[in-house]
Amino acid sequence: MIHSKRTALIACVLTASLASFGARADGAGLKEALSKTKPLIDLRLRVENVDQDPLVNDAEATTFRARLGFETGKFGNTSLLVEGEAVMLIQNDYRPDPAVPTMTTYPVVPDPEAYELNRFQITNTSLPGTTLTLGRQRIALDDQRFVGPVGWRQNEQTFDALRVVNKSVKNLVLDATFFNRVNRIFGKDSPQGVYEGDSGLFNAGYQTKIGKISGFAYLLDFESVAGIPAAVRDSTSTYGLRFAGEKPVGKVKLAYLASYATQTDYADNPLDFDLAYRTEEISVTFGKFTFGVGEEVFEGNGVKGFTTPLATLHKFQGWADKFLATPPNGIEDRYVNFGAGFKAVGPFETLGMVVSYHDYNAERIDAYYGDEINVSLAVKHKKLSAMLKFADYEQGALATARDTQKLWAQVEFVW
Repeated sequence: MIHSKRTALIACVLTASLASFGARADGAGLKEALSKTKPLIDLRLRVENVDQDPLVNDAEATTFRARLGFETGKFGNTSLLVEGEAVMLIQNDYRPDPAVPTMTTYPVVPDPEAYELNRFQITNTSLPGTTLTLGRQRIALDDQRFVGPVGWRQNEQTFDALRVVNKSVKNLVLDATFFNRVNRIFGKDSPQGVYEGDSGLFNAGYQTKIGKISGFAYLLDFESVAGIPAAVRDSTSTYGLRFAGEKPVGKVKLAYLASYATQTDYADNPLDFDLAYRTEEISVTFGKFTFGVGEEVFEGNGVKGFTTPLATLHKFQGWADKFLATPPNGIEDRYVNFGAGFKAVGPFETLGMVVSYHDYNAERIDAYYGDEINVSLAVKHKKLSAMLKFADYEQGALATARDTQKLWAQVEFVW
């Protein structure tokens, strides 16, 4: 069913694009579109150190990521974006891929060497209030808890997809994506670098005076991958609701978030499960300072936990990345965040810091997974930014993950 809908929509995109080109098949229109072409430049140098028990060696990774490309102006309501990506290893004393048995005495830093086509997409706006995007593209939905590009890692996650976004009704956004390939952060040469299968992402959001209400359905049908049982086991159907907003209350700004979702096995998934997810968060901003508390809970049935394989996972449950895959007994993450942001500090346009604390417990049984402290400092000057970041995870009585400390330093230039 998803495959037939995707085929029909691809035909619509191509028809609309060809029709718009036909309507503007003149040299002046093409010249104008080319004159509005924008360069895409994103350069990032990063040093990452990982000390993880009980491994003998610390990981020492120095990597340089370059994304270079262009996006044309519109020619007959159609534009083209092309972007290449290269991840180069300057120091590679680390294990780049947990699916490959090399450098096994080192912690994993999932930034393998890679040279690939990151994005290649055609965007058309011929239909009223509608944007159609066909090709290899970046997709981020809501806060990226379920679908995102994994922007923290050097090799971005992209989708070979057709995406349709409609904004015809005021305050309402309808978003549907049909994809048959996920280009994951491990790169095309990794056994787990590509997930294939006809899948659909459906999201509807309505903006009210006090926040945005979203409903979503994510139907993931992944084919089996030799040696990677997680692939077909990530075939799931997830349905949920989300509400997020902010409102001034006197001299402070109050922000709030609540979300709930259910997940079952889907397509050829050999497992049988029916699990739930929920999160609640509230924060207060006063001047330059923000304080927030929250809880995020993933159920587990003892065999499998609620999963979000397409998420930007680094954003959630601590920067040490100890719970990228939900444990079979689920997880409860209770956290506290403190942030501060300043403008015009010395030579910097902005300076920001974040401190957070996470407390992890099993959801299904009474067991303690451990706790974690995160600290970051970031500055920005025009198109140049820099960051220092630290994560310290201490394991609990149930050693689902082991003691880990991570330190990052990076500089990034974005045009």
